[in-house]
Parts: sequence; structure tokens; C-alpha cells
Amino acid sequence: MFHYQIDDRLTLRQLQMNDANALFRTVESSREELREWLPWIETTQKPADCLAFIDLCLQGARHRQSLNIGIFDRDRLIGCVNYNFIDWQNGSTSIGYWLDPAYQGKGVMTTAVQVMIDYAFYTLRLNRVEIRAATHNKKSRAIPERLRFQKEGMIRQGEWLYDHYEDLVVYGLLSREWTH
Repeated sequence: MFHYQIDDRLTLRQLQMNDANALFRTVESSREELREWLPWIETTQKPADCLAFIDLCLQGARHRQSLNIGIFDRDRLIGCVNYNFIDWQNGSTSIGYWLDPAYQGKGVMTTAVQVMIDYAFYTLRLNRVEIRAATHNKKSRAIPERLRFQKEGMIRQGEWLYDHYEDLVVYGLLSREWTH
């Protein structure tokens, strides 16, 4: 099971079934801010929705297809960072993330993504990490740009967000390029 202590406050660890209520509380308290960029917010209406999500996450981890990690400030769940899908044949994964707005702008997510990149390259021995972000989501795009990902292109209308399509910028990083 994935577990990483960032500092005396922040921990990354795999989501467990008993995290469902905490996950729901964080989503609920940040619903309006998170809704701007996350299409799953509207379908997360009760703790049982988070329980079902975590169950899927655990199945994905068991089959080595994905990995969903909670970001905790002491015992409080403040966000998630994940490998959406692990492509073992091609040695690649895509990282997604979200964070309680009260913790944004403090380097928390950049550090969490760095840990996930290290794990992808040094432990899983993958060759490529990708991040996709909506063209207008400046906060999300700042992370791969800060971590020296290459901007590789755009997927036009790549994500349906409630009532419209969003274009996605694709960022890529190869294991040979990763130094920090």
C-alpha cells in the first residue's frame, strides 16, 4: 500500500473505505470552487458516492491499473492525486489532482505531484508521465509547467464539463528528463 510522509503535517496515502466520509466532507465544503473544473462533482451527492468511488479505486490498485492517493493534513483529507490509468505496455501514466481551495497556492499539490512522479519513474519504472489540464485552468496548468513538463499539444474539446466542452493542454515528462 502506498504511503509517503511529506513532512510533519502532510501525508500521502492510498484511499481506504473508511475515508469515504472524510472525502465527502472535503468535496461538500469545496463544492462550488471544485465544480469549475471537475466534472464528477455533481454526481458526488452523498457519502455512499465516495464509498463507491473508493471501492473502484481499490479495485484499480489491486489490478495495478490505477492508483488513487489521498492528501492528508494530519488526519484531515484535503485532496487527491492519482494515476488515472497505468499503461504497463507503453510504460506510461497520466496524473490527475484536486485540492481543497484553502490549501491551494501553498505548494502542497506541487510537492504531491513530485512524489507521484518519483514513484512512477523510480519505483514503477515507467517511462512517461502525462498531465492534462483545461486550457483556462491556470492553477492546474501551473503544476506541470513548474515541474518542467513539455507542453506537447492540445486535445480540442477533450472534456465535457456540465454544459460545454473544454480544450485540454497535454503535458508530458519522460523519465530521462526528470531531475529535481
